[in-house]
Amino acid sequence: MGTDQLLRNSNVQKNQKKFCVTYPFRYILQEQRFVCLLVGIAVASVVFAVVPSINPATSSPKGLISASDESFRVHRRVAYELHDGFSHLSAGGRIPLGLKGKSLRILVTGGAGFVGSHLVDRLIARGDSVIVVDNFFTGRKENLLHHLRNPRFELIRHDVVEPILLEVDQIYHLACPASPVHYKDHKTNVMGTLNMLGLAKRIGARFLLTSTSEVYGDPLEHPQAETYWGNVNPIGVRSCYDEGKRTAETLTMDYHRGLNLEVRIARIFNTYGPRMGIDDGRVVSNFVAQALRKEPMTVYGDGKQTRSFQYVSDLVEGLMRLMEGDHVGPFNLGNPGEFTMLELAKVVQDTIDPNAKIEFRANTEDDPHKRKPDISKAKRLLGWQPTVSLKEGLPRMVDDFRQRIFGDEKDNTDTLSDA
Repeated sequence: MGTDQLLRNSNVQKNQKKFCVTYPFRYILQEQRFVCLLVGIAVASVVFAVVPSINPATSSPKGLISASDESFRVHRRVAYELHDGFSHLSAGGRIPLGLKGKSLRILVTGGAGFVGSHLVDRLIARGDSVIVVDNFFTGRKENLLHHLRNPRFELIRHDVVEPILLEVDQIYHLACPASPVHYKDHKTNVMGTLNMLGLAKRIGARFLLTSTSEVYGDPLEHPQAETYWGNVNPIGVRSCYDEGKRTAETLTMDYHRGLNLEVRIARIFNTYGPRMGIDDGRVVSNFVAQALRKEPMTVYGDGKQTRSFQYVSDLVEGLMRLMEGDHVGPFNLGNPGEFTMLELAKVVQDTIDPNAKIEFRANTEDDPHKRKPDISKAKRLLGWQPTVSLKEGLPRMVDDFRQRIFGDEKDNTDTLSDA
């Protein structure tokens, strides 16, 4: 009995081993299960071959990845990797101004200000999504009211001297009081720039710094090229702004060289146009406001010091070309047309009131005697040059100032009458 039992156990183990090895194959071949398996594999292959060609960007009416598209939430820096046309996979990749294949998410610090608000207009019109960060120290909400209902626009009240974390592709750093009345503040130029550079490094965004022609100080070279190092009084009344911007340029280049951050630097010369601060102390706004109010136009010194004046739309075009281009800079962005203060006053008289008076006062400390940009570098590398002359652009600014000055006065009169 013991031997028979051992033989039976051995046969069972062999049968079980045979059963375990062959059973799955026999199971598949029974009842046409193998045919069903082949059909399933074929269907899956077709689905996976077709689905990747359905691109959210091509399903959009304009071929853009919209910031407001709830069905496509992939972050834009990841989205670069989903399209075949962008081999460089760079968050700050060059996109021709008129031939954009996708929308960008762009941060504009100081975007409620004079220049910033015009830049926001252009970026929104181009199809980008824009976040404005502004503490409204000199910026005005009124400059952005027409965008508040746009789903591609966001406005954040925040001071850039404090850190902030946002997810964007490009940063235009314009935040800084620029008028003589307000610019005595070094924190924005230093701490604000450091915070924005740190943000750009953290999220891989391209960074553009708006510097100033004031880095040249009272220049000994005329006109001023980007290679000129300047003649600045480091302890003067203007040095907080002059040296602050020079420090901002230094920090920007340190991040570029040391941390491989994509940066751009623009040195902006005198700019004018609608939305300028009416009483911000800059010469064009001073002359226009005084002439409209029938007050004497204030000329400091003998009026022979020179400035160059560019219209704001020309500047915005230059900033956008710089951001989308391949060159770090710095680049002078200004109009090389040079005017003395007395010549500017004459243009304002011809535009507003030929009988407007001129009043001379003592000149301010460290006031530059001459200022004129050499823009040959911007012409050559950016294909940019200003197109709006002073006589063409000044009337547009006058119309804006007239509406704001006399509109405000009318509103105040109506308020007092109601009271």
